[in-house]
Amino acid sequence: MSVYDSDLPKREANHQPLTPLSFLERSARVFPDHEAVIHGRIRRSYAEFYARSRKLASALARAGVGKGDTVAVLLANTPAMLECHYGVPMTGGVLNTLNTRLDAPIIAFSLDHGEAKVFIVDREFSDLARDALAQAKARPIVVTYDDPEYDGPGERLGAIEYEAFIADGDADFAWRRPDDEWDAIALNYTSGTTGNPKGVVYHHRGAYLLGLGNIVTCGMAKHPVYLWTLPMFHCNGWCFPWSISAVAGTHVCLRWVRAKAMYDAIADHGVTHLCGAPIVMSLLLNAPAGEKRPIDHQVSFFTAAAPPPEAVLAQMKAAGFEVTHLYGLTETYGPAVINDWHRDWDALGSSDYAARKARQGVPYTVLEDMTVMDPETMIRVPADGETLGEVMFRGNVVMKGYLKNKAASDEAFAGGWFHSGDLGVLYPDGYVQLKDRSKDIIISGGENISSIEVEDALFKHPAVQAAAVVARPDDKWGETPCAFVELKPGMQATPEEIIAWCRQHLAAFKCPRTVVFAELPKTSTGKIQKFRLREMARAL
Repeated sequence: MSVYDSDLPKREANHQPLTPLSFLERSARVFPDHEAVIHGRIRRSYAEFYARSRKLASALARAGVGKGDTVAVLLANTPAMLECHYGVPMTGGVLNTLNTRLDAPIIAFSLDHGEAKVFIVDREFSDLARDALAQAKARPIVVTYDDPEYDGPGERLGAIEYEAFIADGDADFAWRRPDDEWDAIALNYTSGTTGNPKGVVYHHRGAYLLGLGNIVTCGMAKHPVYLWTLPMFHCNGWCFPWSISAVAGTHVCLRWVRAKAMYDAIADHGVTHLCGAPIVMSLLLNAPAGEKRPIDHQVSFFTAAAPPPEAVLAQMKAAGFEVTHLYGLTETYGPAVINDWHRDWDALGSSDYAARKARQGVPYTVLEDMTVMDPETMIRVPADGETLGEVMFRGNVVMKGYLKNKAASDEAFAGGWFHSGDLGVLYPDGYVQLKDRSKDIIISGGENISSIEVEDALFKHPAVQAAAVVARPDDKWGETPCAFVELKPGMQATPEEIIAWCRQHLAAFKCPRTVVFAELPKTSTGKIQKFRLREMARAL
């Protein structure tokens, strides 16, 4: 034992479990009157944000939520969603933010698999929630959130309304830190490589660190103004619900991502930062002149889908946005890699400039390591920008593992690294660039789509003999599913019929946008050659 370990044990005075919940507590203490949340006509200070989160925690605790209990939420980017990011873990519970774009069977699976004890539902999604509950075995307490900014269709589920629920809570609820920073804080379902979602479990330590990592990576000064264009259900909003509170910033909620609403928020509230998929850039750039507002300050825009084309980057810069490319997975709490730009790269010729922009980059400061390795030998590939390997991660911002799926967790962590399933190359300067996704995941509008799930739906069509789905580049969505279909002898179908069929079996965003009838290219052993299909899709 070292002399530095002798008689120097960990004590409560010098060792506390890390948790992002402390970010809100501190800002409420230091900046109680600073504007924390803007949502339409709603304005709330940090003191109010903290008090409401504690009242939610108190109400949940009275409803029986305790350590390790799951609270599922089906919410838009609203103040309630922000409060859930604090109030749920304040009880020791685990927050499960559900993708509002999914279909009822997947929502039902998530409720059952996560053993949801409470289910908080935005009234807009009441039909989806009702269908999911009818198919689920779980019987959670249902709380309906009636957003004052929403006046569309939808009915309250159950007898409990959110505001009445938290009204009975205690604003001075004595929440406590986790017993261990390894305790679960959130559960996020990812489609993975099949249609069966895997439950990715986050811990308090990882959420704390990535929350701070965002601040460093994004160059955030005190009191940023953050526009919620990124869905908070996606990787807990890349941990920004915690990041923004750490620097006492203002959360500007945006229920629907619309061009006019974004321009109005940027101009009226002085938005400094936002995140989003290529579709958000497309909406901003292609908005009608009457919806645009002049931007008199620089806005930092972070995107984590396919690298934006050079022309799009130039247009965004001219419009007042500075775009930074990030990369990560649900299993890494969202983006954990940044294309950290060098100022001298601005002087590069167009082809070299574009080549630098196409790279995913280097690890966040809070990620210990990220590299490209041979998955068989677990040896780093040569840093030549050509040798293909699997992108792997190691560090405190990698998930705990997959809920109730030890086999998948063991496989993902084989050899002491997290295997991303993405294929890439390593450059001499340590930057990584993706070349393919070995698991054929399609990323459309920032959402993962399993090609296997789409293929399963296609195979159920009575006229389909064989089908394969690959990503097709798309200026608006980044990628969209492209289906190659072989019909049974004597059978007929149109692309429109195939797409309509898929809409009956899949969430709308998962359905193919393009259908090509052709004989599928195969190897001598009968395996479909998806690399050839990708080439064909790019040429369409």
